[in-house]
Amino acid sequence: MSEAQARSLLTARAVRDRAHEMLGLAEAGGLAGWRLDLSRLDAAADLTAEVVRANYPDLKVPFHARWRHFAAGGRDLWAGLETPADRADLGRAAFDLVIPSVLLDAGAGMAWRYRDAPTGAVLARSEGLGVASLRLFESGALSSNPARPLRADALEGVDAAMLARAFQVADDNPLVGLEGRAELLRRLGAAVGRPAVLFDDLAAQAAGGRLPAPAILETLLARLGPIWPGRLSLGGVSLGDCWTHPDVDGFVPLHKLSQWMSYSLIEPLQWAGIEVVEIDGLTGLAEYRNGGLFVDMGVLALADPADAARAHPVDGPLVVGWRALTVALLDRIAPMVRERLGVSAAAFPLARVLEGGTWSAGRRIARELRADGGPPIAVVSDGTVF
Repeated sequence: MSEAQARSLLTARAVRDRAHEMLGLAEAGGLAGWRLDLSRLDAAADLTAEVVRANYPDLKVPFHARWRHFAAGGRDLWAGLETPADRADLGRAAFDLVIPSVLLDAGAGMAWRYRDAPTGAVLARSEGLGVASLRLFESGALSSNPARPLRADALEGVDAAMLARAFQVADDNPLVGLEGRAELLRRLGAAVGRPAVLFDDLAAQAAGGRLPAPAILETLLARLGPIWPGRLSLGGVSLGDCWTHPDVDGFVPLHKLSQWMSYSLIEPLQWAGIEVVEIDGLTGLAEYRNGGLFVDMGVLALADPADAARAHPVDGPLVVGWRALTVALLDRIAPMVRERLGVSAAAFPLARVLEGGTWSAGRRIARELRADGGPPIAVVSDGTVF
């Protein structure tokens, strides 16, 4: 029974259901650490719609995915690689790039920068991590065969020193959670050998050439569960980005990086001729840009303002609650943003709201309120969650 219970937590539906349960608690004033003011959601939706129109005047917003970060100096770096002509091989190469890159995409810290020599661009945070990971992939350092560099079948050889070189880490350019990132890639290699095997797994599940997006997440959580270090387990099944909270019975699943990865695998599957459907079956991402939007716009407020000056553990109730509320509030704000933009849910799924969108609005308001543009809540992370 415990194994079946564990499997039930490894779904987007479980994330959404628990998140909305916790939002209900917050609405009743019963979620420790947080106060909720839904009257402020209109202002947050106004800002988000404004940012969408500024970023994408034609409203042709791509999906929220790692692919948006493989650019520097106005160049699409992925398009510049000599990728395979065969559609399935193209999908496999894309999986080999984007899966490790997503796992390297936890928060970089405020001080880190990446200087991309070919383009002259200086990049920080997700954009810097994205370009650095693409350059690492392009170099062939993740391949066992120097003649075939665009592969990632040598992940078990990754160490912190390799990543430090690739990501230009130095005393004056520190990167948070370096060893945690390296360990995650080694664990990925031990679990699947080469990430491309997940392309074949998912392609085999595409009935009539159609694949529901929630199936991507469920496959990732089943296959990659063992890679997460020191996480909770149930019935021998690793639960990944899943936590406990004193105000609810059972577990709080969030699966942020795995859902970010799921969104990022949609396009490679499409390039290979597979139609991905039910995209709104995935949830919003429980991370600090989306969550910061709601804090900075006053939708969420700390019950104890002194908590703003403290660093909080990722498994602590304040952070778990914040992340769950973020997921539920993204569901609340999405239709409000669509109404302001005059678009339908079918044409503008949550993946576009995020990209257009709440993530960018969260970054913008953070820059306006704080000199370093950092999140409103400091989180102690090992480089594998935020």
